[in-house]
Amino acid sequence: MSINEKLDKLKEILKEMGSVVLGFSGGVDSTFLLRVASDVLGDKVMAITASSAAFPQREMNEAIMFAGNNKIKHKVIVSEELDIDGFSQNPIDRCYHCKKELFTKISQTAKEEGFKYIIDGANVDDKGDYRPGMDAARELGVRSPLLEAGLNKADIRALSKDMDLPTWDKPSFACLSSRIPYGQEITREKLGMIDIAEQYLLDKGFRQVRVRHHGEIARIEVAPNEREKFFSLNLMDETASKFKEIGFNYVTLDIKGYRTGSMNEALNKE
Repeated sequence: MSINEKLDKLKEILKEMGSVVLGFSGGVDSTFLLRVASDVLGDKVMAITASSAAFPQREMNEAIMFAGNNKIKHKVIVSEELDIDGFSQNPIDRCYHCKKELFTKISQTAKEEGFKYIIDGANVDDKGDYRPGMDAARELGVRSPLLEAGLNKADIRALSKDMDLPTWDKPSFACLSSRIPYGQEITREKLGMIDIAEQYLLDKGFRQVRVRHHGEIARIEVAPNEREKFFSLNLMDETASKFKEIGFNYVTLDIKGYRTGSMNEALNKE
C-alpha cells in the first residue's frame, strides 16, 4: 500500500468514527493525527493533554500552541503518575498503570463532552518495542487510527512535511520517567534533575537528547550524529560542572548514542 493510500485509509477510519478525543502529547505522531482528524471531522475533534511532573513544560507549551494556532478544541488535565499506587516503585509495567489512569480520565471527559471514540497516536513501529501502555489503551477501548491505517513513523514524518507541520522533523520524546531504570524509585526530585539536565543540552544545540538517571550517575544519550560535539573539552567541562550543580556526582556519555527503548535492553537479556 502506498503512503497516499494509507493516508486515504486513515481519513476513512476517522470519518467512520464521527467524533474523537485524542490523547495529545504534541509529538510527531499525535500532532499529525490531530491535524488529519481536524481536517476530516472539524469541530468533532478534541485534544487532551495531561499535565504531570514527567511531562516537561516545553512540551506542554508546544501542544497548547499547536492546538491554538489550528483552532482545535483542547483541554489540559492533571494526570499525576506519582499519585498512582505502585507507579513510583517503577515496575516494568509502569507505562500500563500510567496509560490506564490517563485514558480513564480522558474517557470520562469524552463522555461528558459527547464524543464517541478515544484515539491515540500509536503507529506500526510501536509494535516493535515493549510498550505495556498499549495494552492499557486496548483494554479501555482506545483506538489507534495510525496503526489501523498501516502508517509507520517514516510515513508520518513524510506526510507531516508535505502538510507543513512543524513537528515533521521533531525528535522523538518519551515521558521523563522512562529515563529511570526499572525498579529504581521515581521521585519528583529525580524528574526535576532530568528535566533541567535535558533542557541544558537542548539549549546547547543538541536535538535528540536523553539523560538517564542512574543514581549519582547521569548517562547522556544524544543522536549518533551528534556525539562528536562532545569532543570539545570546554563543552565536557561545562557539562560536568552543570550536571554536578544539578545533583549528579558523575557524568557519562553513552558512546552508542540515543536509541529508542535503551532502558528495555536489560529486559531483553533476561
